[in-house]
Amino acid sequence: MSGEQHVLRNGLTVAVDPLPGAESVTIGLYASVGSRSEPAPLNGLAHLVEHMVFKGAGGRDTRALAEVIEDVGGSLNAWTARDQTVFHGRALARDLQLVAELLADLVRAPHFDEEHLAREKQVILSELGESVDSPDDLVHDHLFEAAFEGQAIGRPVLGSEKTVRSVTRQDCFDWLDRQFLPSRLVLSASGRIVPEELLKLAEQLFGDMESREAPAVETARFTGGVRNDRRSFEQAHWCLAFEGLPAADPRNPALALFVQALGGGTSSRLFQEVREERGLAYSIYAWSHAFADAGLVGIGCAAERPRAAESVQLARELLAATAETLTSAELSRARAQMEAGLLMSMETAQGRADHMARSIEVFGRILSLAELLEQIRAVTIEQAREAGRGLLAGPVAAASVGAKLALAA
Repeated sequence: MSGEQHVLRNGLTVAVDPLPGAESVTIGLYASVGSRSEPAPLNGLAHLVEHMVFKGAGGRDTRALAEVIEDVGGSLNAWTARDQTVFHGRALARDLQLVAELLADLVRAPHFDEEHLAREKQVILSELGESVDSPDDLVHDHLFEAAFEGQAIGRPVLGSEKTVRSVTRQDCFDWLDRQFLPSRLVLSASGRIVPEELLKLAEQLFGDMESREAPAVETARFTGGVRNDRRSFEQAHWCLAFEGLPAADPRNPALALFVQALGGGTSSRLFQEVREERGLAYSIYAWSHAFADAGLVGIGCAAERPRAAESVQLARELLAATAETLTSAELSRARAQMEAGLLMSMETAQGRADHMARSIEVFGRILSLAELLEQIRAVTIEQAREAGRGLLAGPVAAASVGAKLALAA
């Protein structure tokens, strides 16, 4: 991996990593802004805007946008998270300029037509309805609400029916104008691409964007707490969360390895003990997520309702035990899993583009593959255990859906 990083005069960052042997190019515009930057009355605005830009931008309506990219066999897509919004496309290398122009139109010249806005709100409300019917989605939303009590970062990305309905056309324009600033944008591309061509396109399409100070983002505080949703589902879904580490914290590799050993695969302690040995759950897993200013380590489970409380108790016992007795074999297996996952992700242009953008957002530079591997290989067993013990020292967040559980915080 040999990514290049360049910064335009207005502060927009360009990242490019040619991929030998590729015929296509993947390019994305990564904005380090998401739902946590929304005011409470407009929760869901970032996600709605992400949908709306595809309903017409530049000189094309929604049908023309779909046709122009598919006429060349390419694709466009987008997604929104609490701390990031991404618009990305893929096409053959000869169509790089088209994809870049379309991305620029989406964020710089959307139509936000009133009729389309009303229609898209209904689409979002249907999406909200689907999430309410999905206990796995519900429990994770409740978990964030419990972990970050009363904070923007704890609110759901989709928003609520009330907040989505309240969004106006002007709110959509204001969101892009105030939040999508050059200092928050990374144009990242990989595949069959010449770096100088991408730089030239970036200057042409984004170089005249006004450089302004970005609005402040509320600092996240892990509070802990409990959310129980007693709606009836076939299984009980529960999650526990513990305070993790900010994305740039140098202890993250040790924490990631601990989490992998605890519940990152079917050979992990959680899966083997809770599912295979005791038969308490259909699925159980551990995960971690890091924001710029906070982190979260979670355990998620789907269990038969009568045995849900037992599975919670066992999971907490296994977490505490692993923090003290993690073995060299478990650490070695977790290390191999992480190294393999990293190397495999770099085989795709999308994986490379994602990595460069995230690395720049977190560290201000592109971390090389060698650096990433060295971070994983340098972790000692005591560092991994200490990372696990750190999870036990703070408050706990808990959420459940489909069962009457008294989850202790």
